[in-house]
Amino acid sequence: MRPLRYSINVTLDGCCDHQAIIPDEELHRRAAEGIARADALIFGRVTYQLMESAWRPVVESGSRPDWVVDWMVPFAETIHAAKKYVVSDTLETVDWNAEIVRVADIEKTVRALKERSGEGLATGGVMLPQALVELGLIDEYEFVVHPRVAGHGRTLFSGLSKPLDLRLVDRLEYGSGAVAMRYVPKG
Repeated sequence: MRPLRYSINVTLDGCCDHQAIIPDEELHRRAAEGIARADALIFGRVTYQLMESAWRPVVESGSRPDWVVDWMVPFAETIHAAKKYVVSDTLETVDWNAEIVRVADIEKTVRALKERSGEGLATGGVMLPQALVELGLIDEYEFVVHPRVAGHGRTLFSGLSKPLDLRLVDRLEYGSGAVAMRYVPKG
């Protein structure tokens, strides 16, 4: 069975707004390694559209917004090549090496994907992972905690129906002061 891994960047006060995080080369390199290790990515509509609009043009047309620097290109190439499943009831089509999964089919589809052989699956974002937590489908959690207090924004797992008890299995400190902590469910 392939594990489903969830990775998210957060500030010290739990903000997971991607604009509250200051990415660096080390962070992008490690994120690209995690994506490359996954057989497929499972995204909600919002995360999929965010990633597609940011990274697809960098690879397909060579177009680079001012914020894209050279060391970000390997991340763009890795996410561009990855197989993607997009959970959405509003999108009619996707074409960035992706397939649509309807909301009613999340549990059945993710369980079927996990049953296949391979290295694992990866997810990110906020809303879809919370639904996956509620269904007991996430096998590993990685929280990359940045040394910043945002003071605003969406926080992780707000409204979760019951506590989620985790066991720390690994940690990595970045040169920036961010700390990646990897957990698995207790039990």
